[in-house]
Amino acid sequence: MIVDFSKMEEKVLPNFMGGEGALRANLRVDEAGKILHGILDPGCSIGMHTHESGYEVIYILKGEGKVIYDGEELPLSAGMCHYCPNGHTHSLINNSGGALEFFAVVPLK
Repeated sequence: MIVDFSKMEEKVLPNFMGGEGALRANLRVDEAGKILHGILDPGCSIGMHTHESGYEVIYILKGEGKVIYDGEELPLSAGMCHYCPNGHTHSLINNSGGALEFFAVVPLK
């Protein structure tokens, strides 16, 4: 299967997971999980949440920001990857002056 984000309609998800501002995303969702290309503009975030039935991998494509992972604040920039295992809590925050672009995979099985 090929997932071509360039042929998907961008969705604007306000206050995603309780975060600030909006997540702009091209998203594929099925029974196995989620695959997404996302952009957080300056000041926007994905709210704090716990992975109860899976994990998440976030790869930063462009920009800078931070993740709060189990209470610890960690800087992120292009080329870095954040992994949040099952049972752990995290939030992704764009605290920079430019867009934070990322690719994420959230398996549900």
